[in-house]
Amino acid sequence: MQTQSTQQALWLALHQQVESYEGWALMIKLAAFALCTLAMLYHQTWVAMAILPLLWLLDAIYKTFQGRLEKELLKIEQADANATPQLYSDWQQNRPSALGLISEYLRASLRPTVAFPYPLLIAAVLIQYFH
Repeated sequence: MQTQSTQQALWLALHQQVESYEGWALMIKLAAFALCTLAMLYHQTWVAMAILPLLWLLDAIYKTFQGRLEKELLKIEQADANATPQLYSDWQQNRPSALGLISEYLRASLRPTVAFPYPLLIAAVLIQYFH
């Protein structure tokens, strides 16, 4: 069994990595915006239409990595509730049902910070493509 300080250090390292994936997700979104803007400026909408799904998938891959780390954080929290913050365990205990999660994801997808830039870029590309 790991000591408390080792558990705390591991928890902190994994938590920081989870947070860094948020930064990478933002960079992917910015790359999507920049690449689509360039494609549209040069009237190459087919490039934008090819790139957007790939970047969206890459964003999802990073979120999958993030989810794996969150599972490890839960294990650490469950191993010693007194040694580490219970951030992930608390969420796990209050997690909604599958339908509740889907509903939560759909509501979250409507928030500007999540919706930006994919639907806007897709709309812009489609407008340019059809005109």
